[in-house]
Amino acid sequence: MKLETVIYKAYQKLKNNNIKSAMLDSELLMAKAINESREYIILNSNKDIGEKDYNNFQTMITQRSNGKPIAYLTNKKIFWKYEFFVNNEVLIPRPDTEIIVEQVLKIYKNKKKINFLDIGFGSGCILLSILKERKDFMGTGVDISNHALKVCKINAYKLGVKSRIRLFNSDIDKFSLGKYDLIISNPPYIKNIELKYLEKDVINFEPRLALRGGLDGISEIRKVIKKSSELIKNGGKLILEIAHNQKKEVKQLLRKNSFYINSVIKDLANNDRCIISTKIND
Repeated sequence: MKLETVIYKAYQKLKNNNIKSAMLDSELLMAKAINESREYIILNSNKDIGEKDYNNFQTMITQRSNGKPIAYLTNKKIFWKYEFFVNNEVLIPRPDTEIIVEQVLKIYKNKKKINFLDIGFGSGCILLSILKERKDFMGTGVDISNHALKVCKINAYKLGVKSRIRLFNSDIDKFSLGKYDLIISNPPYIKNIELKYLEKDVINFEPRLALRGGLDGISEIRKVIKKSSELIKNGGKLILEIAHNQKKEVKQLLRKNSFYINSVIKDLANNDRCIISTKIND
């Protein structure tokens, strides 16, 4: 059977299952199935597909039509300028999170060297993108998930920054190594009760550990702020990703822990997404 015929049938199946990007996803999954680029698929659509590749493709299309995210099926996601390996043990990197990378590069554009910490690094997308951009920066990461540690190590190796990174598998509460110029974190911030309202491809497939923010949505943020106030140098910056409706509570927590609020940055949809603060003397 020709590639274009198989892709078109897959497109119809995905479309019938309300997958918005049905054609793109069909092409990406075909590229994965026959181990070629999407460009190759488009330029060689009249080629025949082998039986093994066809069966592999059909399995992935069925999974996608059940809501499994494309990033987990292809094991990759572009974030910032780089391709990251991802699996269903880590959160899929979101475009809105690139704001953290953007702000770090802006704030430290004239700084040669800094030593920074990423709390809850997941795939390593923020931590490694910053290290990739700034050759003299040193990064440390801490994450409660051992799976995240494995995924981040793969990405650090792929991006060629493993010599400038230290990774720890630990709860932030139990971590006390070093003093940092900068701490960044995209902690879980969804209220437990709101998890069930998330899109099915998020709640059915992404790790709950990376989503669950406790009863009030800020229990993990509270831990991060409290620990950051001990781990950060005076005058050091803390950059936090938050939910669109958490600004007021998070600002109060920061002030309580001797942080001065510099600014709140909005995301692509114009929602409050990121708070930048500076540690001041107690």
